[in-house]
Amino acid sequence: MKCPCGLNADYAACCGRFHRGDATAPTAERLMRSRYSAFAVGDAAYLARTWHPSTRPADVGVDPGTRWTGLEILAKTGGSALDTEGTVRFRAHYTEGGEEGAMEENSRFVVIDNAWVYVSAL
Repeated sequence: MKCPCGLNADYAACCGRFHRGDATAPTAERLMRSRYSAFAVGDAAYLARTWHPSTRPADVGVDPGTRWTGLEILAKTGGSALDTEGTVRFRAHYTEGGEEGAMEENSRFVVIDNAWVYVSAL
């Protein structure tokens, strides 16, 4: 299966390895892509694991009625393997109840214990 994150790779070798815990995302953008993929495949545990403890909601659920159909990375600052913080602005496309839509967000990420985590939208 092609990875939902939009990179030209198989899911198991791309975001699947992050979801399984075999590796951690090396950059803020890769974490963003892997979190999008987690929404697409319904992996709420991964979303919780990669959400900053100070901003993580008690229930990190995924809506089974939403089908995620595409991801665009619009901009990014910092977030490299050498940084400790970064932002990723993205547009995520979805279908819900037969209607197509898109949401746009500029997300903030930081490194905790050598792993990137999502903090919040800016």
